[in-house]
Amino acid sequence: MVVKTTKNPAVAAELSVAARRWPHRLNDLIQTISPGLARPEPRRTVGDLLRGLLAPLARKNCWTLAEHAGHTSPYRFQHLLARARVDEEDLIADLHTYARTHLGEQDAVLVVDETGDLKKGTTTIGVQRQYTGTAGRIENAQVALYLAYATGAGHALIDHRLYLPQAWTQEPQRLQAAGVPDHVDFATKPELAQQMITAAQANGTPATWVTADEVYGQNPPLRQALEQQRIGYVVAVPRTERILLPRRPTSVGELAVLLPRQSWQKRSAGSGAKGQRFYEWALIEAEPCPEGHRWVLIRRNRTSGELAFYRCYAPQAVPLQRLVAVAGRRWAVEEGFQQGKGLAGLDEHQVRTWCSWHRWSLFSMLAYAFVAAMAAAQGRKQSPSSSALVALTCNEIVHLLNALSAQEPDTEHVLGWSLFRRSHQAVARQCHYRRQAAREP
Repeated sequence: MVVKTTKNPAVAAELSVAARRWPHRLNDLIQTISPGLARPEPRRTVGDLLRGLLAPLARKNCWTLAEHAGHTSPYRFQHLLARARVDEEDLIADLHTYARTHLGEQDAVLVVDETGDLKKGTTTIGVQRQYTGTAGRIENAQVALYLAYATGAGHALIDHRLYLPQAWTQEPQRLQAAGVPDHVDFATKPELAQQMITAAQANGTPATWVTADEVYGQNPPLRQALEQQRIGYVVAVPRTERILLPRRPTSVGELAVLLPRQSWQKRSAGSGAKGQRFYEWALIEAEPCPEGHRWVLIRRNRTSGELAFYRCYAPQAVPLQRLVAVAGRRWAVEEGFQQGKGLAGLDEHQVRTWCSWHRWSLFSMLAYAFVAAMAAAQGRKQSPSSSALVALTCNEIVHLLNALSAQEPDTEHVLGWSLFRRSHQAVARQCHYRRQAAREP
């Protein structure tokens, strides 16, 4: 079956021109990060690595990536990850600049979250039996924290920290075998989060808001550090979190029970796959702040009645909708994990040492940031003639990039299928929106 593009020739031509520029845009990214690579050989290897990470390979490791790139062995990639001269701090700074340049700076939010990779054995850096949300239980796993940069145009992962359990820091021989630098000590997850936020601010990232889940929200030193830097936050806390009220301390769970009906307001936390994500929200001023405002924000599911709680701070007074919008951005990091793993091999590193893990994760974040940047650019350029199509997603961009990079691509067929998918997705979206509107009271 051949899908033709004759029904949308203008849109097909526009998409064809954009897609053929993507390989050159990837080369631009490689040139941007070149100062962090000391020699031309690593630059070429990084280019091959980024292209391989975005390739449709069943598994992504040094062996499969080397075969895809036409190398005779995996040694070039292994050398890049473990021994080559690479200025990782410079690359992180370039990644921050790239993200804010292509995703914009308006309404930027930093999102902190962690993800785990299940592992066997005990020699891989950071692995031990610990809780990971990936499995939802205690498993033998490696846990890492990531910082996402989210705007209305898109989102990307811009920094990372490997969580090194305290048991590791008490075994010098184990640290030495894994190549952990001497200056690395044990740090809690909130401390690692603060390191990434501080680094983002130092690199000129303009985000004035931070959001995170309960692991970070219930940590007073992290909240205090954000307030000292005058960075607003909307961070989740458990229902047992206690706040100081004029009469007596109370838990946020007790506050929710005492609220009158008129305190709840329906607001959207942002659009999702099936339309706007409407919840009921209540905002309560809590705990005086000498240089700013603090609140407790409560979210209630309009169907199940399930509650979620947030501590909030801002240097100036802001409306409820602004806090709700920041809370809604936390979903960006979940999507970032899903796409970073599915499209750029974020979780497919088969490395054991400190340096190799950090470099693999860094190059995966760069590959994913490139895709997010191209999606944002196409979203801004979408013409009225393509209004019957959903915007190009990161998944669709990677598919087109690989399909059109084949030796003899059937361009009309590839673009025809892309337009066919996006038009049917647009119809499905409209049906979801109408169904949602019919259910709304």
